[in-house]
Amino acid sequence: MSVVIIGGHDRMVSQYKKICKDYQCKAKVFTQMCAGLDKQIGRPDLLVLFTNTVSHKMIRCALDEVDEGETQVVRCHTSSGTALSGILKEQCRHCRMA
Repeated sequence: MSVVIIGGHDRMVSQYKKICKDYQCKAKVFTQMCAGLDKQIGRPDLLVLFTNTVSHKMIRCALDEVDEGETQVVRCHTSSGTALSGILKEQCRHCRMA
């Protein structure tokens, strides 16, 4: 499963990627707005929005880029590793059921 994480803390990027790898997920992490963000997101299976640590503009850019029919969008107020683990645990459970 491919995962794109929008928001979070710069110092947590490697931990976010490690957590995703533990769930056999490929991850892209964007903690700050960068030029061409809309082109870099692609077509992930899961879009995680850490809403407490991201600008409204960045959220809008990410949501405009993904097709919500193909991409599951999860919003989370906290940007902790535990929160990401919980999201992936829940989403991977749904993947096995499908």
